[in-house]
Amino acid sequence: MNCTVGMFIFRGPITDIMAEGLRREIGLFGAVAYGVGTILGAGIYALIGVSTGKAGNAVWLAFAIAAGIALFSGLSYAKLSSIFPSSGAEYVYVKESFGSRFWAFIVGWLVLISSIISGAAVALGFGGYLFALIDVPVAVGASALIIVMSMVNYLGIKESLTLNVILTLIELAGVVIVIFMGVGFLGTVDYLHMPNGLSGVIGAVGIIFFAFIGFEGLVKIGDETKDATRTIPRALILSLVITAVIYVLVAISVVSIVPYQDLAASTSPLSDVALVASGEGASLLLTAIAMIATANTVLIILIASSRIAFGMSVRDALPDILSQVNPRRGTPPAAIAITMAASLLFCFIGGIELTANVANFTIFLVFLAVNLSVIQFSRKGRNMGRGYVLSAVVGSITSLAMLTQFSWEVALLSAVMTLAGAGVFKLSEVRPALS
Repeated sequence: MNCTVGMFIFRGPITDIMAEGLRREIGLFGAVAYGVGTILGAGIYALIGVSTGKAGNAVWLAFAIAAGIALFSGLSYAKLSSIFPSSGAEYVYVKESFGSRFWAFIVGWLVLISSIISGAAVALGFGGYLFALIDVPVAVGASALIIVMSMVNYLGIKESLTLNVILTLIELAGVVIVIFMGVGFLGTVDYLHMPNGLSGVIGAVGIIFFAFIGFEGLVKIGDETKDATRTIPRALILSLVITAVIYVLVAISVVSIVPYQDLAASTSPLSDVALVASGEGASLLLTAIAMIATANTVLIILIASSRIAFGMSVRDALPDILSQVNPRRGTPPAAIAITMAASLLFCFIGGIELTANVANFTIFLVFLAVNLSVIQFSRKGRNMGRGYVLSAVVGSITSLAMLTQFSWEVALLSAVMTLAGAGVFKLSEVRPALS
């Protein structure tokens, strides 16, 4: 028996879905903590060094530009999530706007792949810090973290979000420490010095954007959020604004303390900043906080990955087993297990910079699709609001522009994964016909 709810078609009565589906336990504070916790993490702790190598002392400007780009697409997410508060997120937006199940699947597939790769990249960052402390192979440490955080994910969304709030407060403390360390060094350098010119700053934006990936993950917990049509958009914008301010302040602080050339050569830039500013004890503290930050990000990414798999399964885009929910835990165990296994696989493919760039490339494709969805709804006569449509146009242009900033290797790998998604879609279409 099918039941139509709004524009969606589910496989059972609405009462069954509410009884057996995900639990709505997240308020605005929890959603903002989720968003901030997702955005903060590997980007600022691991990639700021690489970014300063491209942008120099103007790395703060690269963070500001990246935040602006994210905000335009974020407004499109905010508008669409207020209409479709669903864990299906991008899949639903594209399907309802363009009426194409194929392109909806491809976009949902790219979101899923991007989340999985991001989780592996961040876990590798954790593994690097762990290796420096106890000489455990990076991939082994990364794999262990993914397994542990997948278990937390399985325990329940309330338990996961409780741990997220605690870890987010700790990682926020870390960046606040770095900001205050830089107060005494402010004004010691030229903050507009760009060793590679403006093109270097734009190149840094391509890497830095990984630090903002995750804000879109908020829409994937819509099925578990109280008053999602109001809470998710507000939490999304608040999360972006909070993290943008933090990132800019941290960027100004670190180049004030340590020359950008030294930061570019460092594998643990914030720890080196603490060492110069306050000594070995502070450096060890920042190392520990960096591990906590990356662990927290992995947890949030694993939650988002499993929920997009769940949402696509509910809408018949992926096998039914992925939409099964544990009645006691209120979480989707098969979706959690599959995304965990895929993340473990990517821990052994490439390093953190390569995986971060692939994640960025695929997510810019997704942002382009989301922005175009807002425009398409407007073309079809739906009142989306002039401001949101204008923002979507700018978001589309900036997404296209950023796609030109990546190497051909990154573009090729992304194309291969997209084609793999097309193959999965074709198999899913053939399967019902054969059964």
